[in-house]
Amino acid sequence: MALDHPESTVATAPGPPADLDRTTSPQMPGRRRGVLRALILLLGAFVFLFPFYYMLIGSLQAEPDTSLSGVVPKGNLTLENYSEINGAVNLGRSLVNSGIFTGGVLLFTVVFGLLAGYALARLQFRGRGTIFALVLLVQVVPFQLLLIPLYVLIVRSYNLADSYLGMILPFAINTTAVFIFRQFFLQLPDDLFSAARIDGAGELRILWSIAIPLVRPALLTTILLTFIGPWNEFLWPFLVTKQADMQPLAVSLANYISNVAARAANPYGAVLAGACVLAAPAVILFVAFQRSFRTSDIGSGVKG
Repeated sequence: MALDHPESTVATAPGPPADLDRTTSPQMPGRRRGVLRALILLLGAFVFLFPFYYMLIGSLQAEPDTSLSGVVPKGNLTLENYSEINGAVNLGRSLVNSGIFTGGVLLFTVVFGLLAGYALARLQFRGRGTIFALVLLVQVVPFQLLLIPLYVLIVRSYNLADSYLGMILPFAINTTAVFIFRQFFLQLPDDLFSAARIDGAGELRILWSIAIPLVRPALLTTILLTFIGPWNEFLWPFLVTKQADMQPLAVSLANYISNVAARAANPYGAVLAGACVLAAPAVILFVAFQRSFRTSDIGSGVKG
């Protein structure tokens, strides 16, 4: 019978748990990275939000203070600047003009963008690639280059000066919206369209019942990206509108700065008050719909 060696029976002292080092040492660098990331994000948020804060505080100050100390309110806050700018440019009417102008541009942009994007993505016809290349080429042409021909066409030929339609028409078709819708339509499964055509659905029915519900993120993205352009547009409405009651808010504020601000008690605060009113709808819209920037579950419409 073989005897056990005495060395094999010697018990060894238990050492520290193997998981101890793995659970303690890597946590400190991870926490430091988290703190550093949070500090960077806070710094970026401060840099981004500070101009809005400064604009809001400046619009509420009774006396202009452009120094750094003016960043901290000293109790002299008032709404008099808003009353001043409202009496000079009629903020309500200007906001209505901006809303009609922006709403008309959004309506035409979405309708034509959906139709053109669907045709370029899902319909087979000769010259489709050439047309899409021209759509991309239009994006590199500056709008200022077309101002004179558009002015002659819309104001002199069509007699649409001082009208909402005259302001809207140059922005009715947005090639960026066409591009966004086309790319989203290309991601949809072909089986959805094939099954709808087998069931006898026409192209407009397929677009309305199948394609549009699946590209709602693209629809919302197009609306948000398009909204900021006409809402802040100054040059074209300034050219085609001469009546004060037809001018959007951006043009009214520019006229106030040029003609009336020098005679105001606090022109600096009044201008900032008008800027706050102009920026408020865009900020509210982006904050309200920021969670909606997400991709759709396209594959859920196909079984198997």
